Amino acid sequence: QVQLTESGGGLVQTGGSVRLSCAASGGTFETYAMGWFRQAPGKEREFVAHITSGDNGWYADSVKGRFTISRDNAKNTAYLQMNNLTPEDTANYYCAGARAGRIWPYYQPSKYDFWGQGTQVTVSS
Repeated sequence: QVQLTESGGGLVQTGGSVRLSCAASGGTFETYAMGWFRQAPGKEREFVAHITSGDNGWYADSVKGRFTISRDNAKNTAYLQMNNLTPEDTANYYCAGARAGRIWPYYQPSKYDFWGQGTQVTVSS
């Protein structure tokens, strides 16, 4: 049973930075593709970023150049570094994992096999 646990969320001012972590347990993390999604109140869950088992990263247009996804296989942890935050980035952020090292389309939630519980990020104006 694979479990994902997010951490690092909180309240930040516009223009600030936050790093989210997603710790995995119970599986072979280094073989998984990982993703980050977010969901704001009243909106659908949307894709944020994806990283393959081979360390290739992909981003939603809305975060490209501001967010960076990475992974540390030795720590079984994926990260999302978020810079230059705006109130539009306020959401509950979820990490997700896929047993396949590469998935397509990576922005589709149904392609992921397991999910964390989410961590809230609130950006004040």
